[in-house]
Amino acid sequence: MRKNFGAKPYMYPMPVLIIGTYDESGVPDAMNAAWGGICEADEIMLCLSESHKTTQNILKRKAFTVSFADRAHAVECDYVGVVSANKEPNKFQKAGFTAVKSEFVDAPLIEQLPMAFECELKKVNEDGLIIGKIVNVCADERILGKDGKPDPAKFTPICFDAANGTYLALGDIVGKAFSDGLKIK
Repeated sequence: MRKNFGAKPYMYPMPVLIIGTYDESGVPDAMNAAWGGICEADEIMLCLSESHKTTQNILKRKAFTVSFADRAHAVECDYVGVVSANKEPNKFQKAGFTAVKSEFVDAPLIEQLPMAFECELKKVNEDGLIIGKIVNVCADERILGKDGKPDPAKFTPICFDAANGTYLALGDIVGKAFSDGLKIK
């Protein structure tokens, strides 16, 4: 038997994305955004209301970064989601984040968060969805595996559990994508 909840945003896993921008004066800002994801091989979409300082920064600077919240910085990442830069202009610093200028876009990377997308604003659609073109993916070498690719076990990205209002750390590998299902063929 199943229980019905109605229309809810109970998607698993829902990534915890930290959006980095600069304001008109070059002050870095960070915002926690759980509603976003890949929409093309080189595009990301974010669902941000127009009232957010981050949204205004993206529209003005035409660029943003998307870092992945991790277990080690869950408190800091939650802070930049519960505090508005419209009310606390120094929230980036209060979170203990250090801005590093992206080589590819006019937006800050967050030194403490070891993996990020560097994006240019592509468009804002009629529903307010922000579509960004991913121009680079960067990862701190400390989170790379022996194969030179990002190893989630080395930085433990977290996801948002909308049903329970909690953050979860991603777990163990349970299979090989595009391979294990071939056993049933």
